[in-house]
Amino acid sequence: MEIKKYNRIKRVLKQKKRTGKWLAEQLGKNEITVSRWCRNVQQPSLETLFEVAELLEVRPAELLADWEG
Repeated sequence: MEIKKYNRIKRVLKQKKRTGKWLAEQLGKNEITVSRWCRNVQQPSLETLFEVAELLEVRPAELLADWEG
């Protein structure tokens, strides 16, 4: 089963030269949870997505993958 890519958190972290560990620490989340977001196995809540965007200094929309249906 192919995993759909709903978010671009991993790509934006790389662009900003940040790690999942850093993001987990900033959010007070488990590194495994952030890893799941980065692999699109699990998705953050909308509220958390906005927090991630603020931390990475991007618009929330930049963290969402383009949808091709």
